[in-house]
Amino acid sequence: MTFDNSMKDPIDEIFFVDLPNSEARKAIFEIHLKKRGKDPVQFDLSLLVEESDGFSGSEIEQVIISGLYTSFSVKEELSTEVLLKEISLTVPISVTMADKISCLRHWAKDKTVNAG
Repeated sequence: MTFDNSMKDPIDEIFFVDLPNSEARKAIFEIHLKKRGKDPVQFDLSLLVEESDGFSGSEIEQVIISGLYTSFSVKEELSTEVLLKEISLTVPISVTMADKISCLRHWAKDKTVNAG
């Protein structure tokens, strides 16, 4: 049996996707606010992005979902303040798994392609 080495293996690189940077977190806030019928312009996205440093995309989504439940329960509109409160109540994976994330970043530095 012979093999044709002229064709590359379709999976010949490992990609590393880190936690979202500030630009990505802003986009994530916008996407999930719009998805829930909220206008991102009505929120202080710069402050939300700053306060959510180290949050994953799913943690940002959960902040919005929790904020909607909180707002509904007190019969108020979702606001930046409500979202900031939800952020303050959240311990992100970047904190709870800091050592493992640091090890993963170190490992990925020379062994993967940065997908960010």
